[in-house]
Amino acid sequence: MDQRREEVEELLLYRDLVPLLEEALGKFSTRDTEEVIQSVRTAVPLSKHSGFMLLMPTYMEKDAVLCTKFVCMYKREEGSTLPAVNATVVLLDPERGNVKAVMDGEVITAMRTAAVSAISSKLLMDPGAEVLTILGTGTQALSHYNVFTEMFSFKEVRVWSRSIERAESFVRSLKGPVTVSSSVEEVVRGADVIVTVTRCTEPILMGRWVKPGAHVAAVGACRPDRRELDDTLMKEAVVYVDSREGAMAESGDVILSGAEIFAELGDVINRVKPALRNKTTVFKSLGMGIEDAVPAKLIFDKWKAKSSSL
Repeated sequence: MDQRREEVEELLLYRDLVPLLEEALGKFSTRDTEEVIQSVRTAVPLSKHSGFMLLMPTYMEKDAVLCTKFVCMYKREEGSTLPAVNATVVLLDPERGNVKAVMDGEVITAMRTAAVSAISSKLLMDPGAEVLTILGTGTQALSHYNVFTEMFSFKEVRVWSRSIERAESFVRSLKGPVTVSSSVEEVVRGADVIVTVTRCTEPILMGRWVKPGAHVAAVGACRPDRRELDDTLMKEAVVYVDSREGAMAESGDVILSGAEIFAELGDVINRVKPALRNKTTVFKSLGMGIEDAVPAKLIFDKWKAKSSSL
């Protein structure tokens, strides 16, 4: 099976994906090798092209899922027509080792990343949260807007971009009313939930701007020398991650600030660690192979069911 972007978009829905990912995050944090075997992803520098390739394999024995994602990420010049990210997800038969399906990985990556951020907010944000701020206007900004407005009832949504033209263009593609600003401080002040989905390599979100008790889902800066959040925010907030090993190896926000990781999201799901909603919280998202394996299996199962009914 070779599934293109349009087919993946048709078969992958947040209402199906979110509960499955929540369950998978819990399984990962048990460190039960019969549930999940997953190493920290391998990064191969592509120095000549200002990028790197990531390889993200996962094996879920009880669920009979063997999967890997190949993703290439680049730092493109302003105005470049080349893609900044290119991803492919491969689903294999764990018994025979043959390829069962090859899928467009960009939609899977965008949707599963946003879904996990939404799970972090479901667990950690103030239940009365009214204001959502999104820093960034790329693919991840759109997927986060879609799932956050589908799952939660925010009274106000704010968006920031370095380019006011890009921000206004982004907002025109959305369904609901959104406030645009060229000032990070302006859109962050008073926000209950802040999503950072930028390509920034230096801190752009300052702790002094963040409302006490706010929840931050930090998605960009996925390399050890890159950051989106400053030391003040990282050290004063309670920090949650998807994977401790991943964060300690790859997150510049964690490594460079010296911040302590309080828990994985799976620890909260498994009730091993508490969800400290009354505190300022940061969920540092790196992404994991299991987060690709779950939607890949979901898509494949839906495709099989659809094909058998024809």
